[in-house]
Amino acid sequence: MTPAQPSDDGTPEVELTEVTLAYGEKIVLDGVGFVLRAGETFSILGGSGAGKSTILRLILRLTLPDSGRVLVRGVDVTEAPLEEVLSLRRRMGMVFQASALFDSLPVYDNVAFPLEEHTELSEEAIRERVREVLTFVDLDPDEVGELLPAQLSGGMKKRVGLARAIAHEPELLLFDEPTTGLDPITTRTINELILKLRREMNVSAVVVTHDIRSAFTISDRSALLHEGRIVFIGTPEAMRASDDEYVREFLR
Repeated sequence: MTPAQPSDDGTPEVELTEVTLAYGEKIVLDGVGFVLRAGETFSILGGSGAGKSTILRLILRLTLPDSGRVLVRGVDVTEAPLEEVLSLRRRMGMVFQASALFDSLPVYDNVAFPLEEHTELSEEAIRERVREVLTFVDLDPDEVGELLPAQLSGGMKKRVGLARAIAHEPELLLFDEPTTGLDPITTRTINELILKLRREMNVSAVVVTHDIRSAFTISDRSALLHEGRIVFIGTPEAMRASDDEYVREFLR
């Protein structure tokens, strides 16, 4: 696997500043801001409906904020031309909560899809890359390549989704609840793969999760969302030591 090469100019991979978003009367995000540094894994914790997944949609510019700035590699995606946003998206990989595999396509074609759509690699190079990333996520290409998603376990689907997300060697990975619905053993496997990605590919990552134990295992820093605001940002150790009433309640 080729390590990502984030810029060494000090520009954050992602930076949100005073981001506010409401749907009618419901305030989803209220002045949210944080910085994702190059090579860092940053988790966003919070209860259901706290606005965690909305932050991923903002980074991808699938949603626009009512106010504030959303910068990806220094580019404000809320104002950038669509062509520039699409170029930035090609430097990202997305791992969806439900894997979002194409039901009618076998594993090989699911993983090959972004390479066929967004690169000029030869068929042979695509085949080699698909085998490489499936092996990276501990799946045997010869065993799973022709299987349909319906023939896979939940954990295998997650790993195929991860293989697809890293196939084009992104610099930034976005995870939406990567361990939801998984048993403890499979959860540990996914956590280990996320750590392996940081160690071997040097990618930056934003991980949306409600799984405190997983967040503390994989993250350099975590943020806690409550009622649309970030009430804590810091290392797992600092969060455990916090005397903030809501932080302590959430951790319990």
